[in-house]
Amino acid sequence: MIRAEAADLPDDGALKTPDRLRRRASRLLSHLTTRSDRLITEGLARADARKWHYAVLASLQEYGPASQAELSRRSGIYRSDMVGVLNELAARDLVERAPDPVDRRRNVITISPRGRRHLRRLDQVLDDLHDQLLAPLSRAERDQFVQLLTRLLDYHTPGS
Repeated sequence: MIRAEAADLPDDGALKTPDRLRRRASRLLSHLTTRSDRLITEGLARADARKWHYAVLASLQEYGPASQAELSRRSGIYRSDMVGVLNELAARDLVERAPDPVDRRRNVITISPRGRRHLRRLDQVLDDLHDQLLAPLSRAERDQFVQLLTRLLDYHTPGS
């Protein structure tokens, strides 16, 4: 339990959060994000992976080879952090780097066969983790929840 959650619980374990706070979508999203982030981070760690590994592998699988800069744009990973992520993935033979035939100053990153297998394994791990996260919701409610979150994020994301 994080400090913010502990502060909501008196000695008898009953929730003491004021109702007006419990009705605020921003607060609910923040708390759910904290729990979700912890669940996903710990679950991926047990699978010897990190969120950024998954983001890069998924991007390469879906959209094909890319430069480091393009991977940064696709995945939301800062360009300065991308080199470290790619070094980790390359050290495990999950991606391959090759000079770009058009511009030899940059590399083209490609998912390796081992990376494809690892990505399939991570998909299963994340499916299981999302089942835990969304356990109280029916399949239809889960689909609706994701659609609503997507709509909100698209609305608040410039250029989408």
